[in-house]
Amino acid sequence: MLSTILTVILQAAAGASIGKMGAALGAGIAAIGAGMGIGRIGASAMEAIARQPEASGDIRSNLIVSAALIEGVAFFAVITCALVLFV
Repeated sequence: MLSTILTVILQAAAGASIGKMGAALGAGIAAIGAGMGIGRIGASAMEAIARQPEASGDIRSNLIVSAALIEGVAFFAVITCALVLFV
């Protein structure tokens, strides 16, 4: 009976540590994905401005809106992973 209880406790502890590792991995992937996305947006915006300098204002405003949306999603993912980690 005692060995069964001990086994259940050890399995629960192992599951909790795997959950924490998964939360940390998820936060890292979200941050890397956001960085890659914003980098691609910036590169595309610079290329578009080089091709059409007269449209630089519109391109820049679209760049800022897109980057803000990506940052918001990444922040939401990191906070969700932090909640999984600490709650």
